[in-house]
Amino acid sequence: MKRFLMLALLACCVAPLFAGGAKEDKRVVIYTSTEDFRTEHIQQLLKEKFPDYDITVQVLSTGNHAAKIKAEGTSTEADIIINLETGYLESVKDALADLSSFDTSEFLPELIPADYKYLPWDKSSGVIAVDRRKLESLGVPVPANYDDLIKPAYRGLLSMPNPKSSATGYMFLISLINLRGEDAAFSYFDRFAENVLQFTSSGSGPVNALLQGEAAIGLGMTITATDAINNRKAAFEMIYFKEGAPYNTSGMGIIKGKETRPVVREVFNFIIDKVVKDDKELYCPEAIFKNSVNNIPNYPKDIPYADMTGGTDLAKKERLLAKWKY
Repeated sequence: MKRFLMLALLACCVAPLFAGGAKEDKRVVIYTSTEDFRTEHIQQLLKEKFPDYDITVQVLSTGNHAAKIKAEGTSTEADIIINLETGYLESVKDALADLSSFDTSEFLPELIPADYKYLPWDKSSGVIAVDRRKLESLGVPVPANYDDLIKPAYRGLLSMPNPKSSATGYMFLISLINLRGEDAAFSYFDRFAENVLQFTSSGSGPVNALLQGEAAIGLGMTITATDAINNRKAAFEMIYFKEGAPYNTSGMGIIKGKETRPVVREVFNFIIDKVVKDDKELYCPEAIFKNSVNNIPNYPKDIPYADMTGGTDLAKKERLLAKWKY
């Protein structure tokens, strides 16, 4: 009886350890830099698909996301990362797993790096969002090109993200540099700054400035402007100048060493098969798949893209931002 009681006590002590291990085996940590409304949908899909898994979706700003992976490398708590800009992904490749064993056949091949260290998450363009009614009330015409924006009539009416704190702002900067040359582009922004009500800290800032009636023209994101029109009843127009829309791309990956965990592979496969496709269908339909379809109301189709050569070069970005004065 004494021996039986000792064995029973041992079983009671050991059982929780096995249960804890089983729970740990089902734990997956995901870092993302998606907007709140997109993150909520990601969480909902994961919860519905994996009700018994312990999945944490942690939202980080793009800069903090990249800095955390760069500093922690393969020892980071994250298993999967999504919506990290391509330039940053290139800088943390040593911490990322080879994804060639996953089915990547539906993605546009030009968006997949040769080493398969990440897969596309989205392609997102910038837009000139215009409040025509505000301009008309001031007797100011709708701008037709970038040079119009530096005319005195637009003083105090413009809003743009600061390239030092926003990837959206930087993509406008690099597209103008590619169009006009570095010196001419910086000279242009010296004049442009005279008309700016505010250089915002985030890419959504210009659209918010229009929504609040503070600005009449915002250099912002197509996805944010579309969301304002569809869900906040904003009477904006979206314009793409003949120079083309600047854009950036982001991707998703697995931290090296985590790709061997079955639970991580299962979740990442679901992200490829369902989550990223839902995100494109509902929020950001710009093509990353071979058979992409844009069915989002008011989201522009056939967007003319600008030359974004060098947009993912982080050394170049650091040098250019050191010259930015605003």
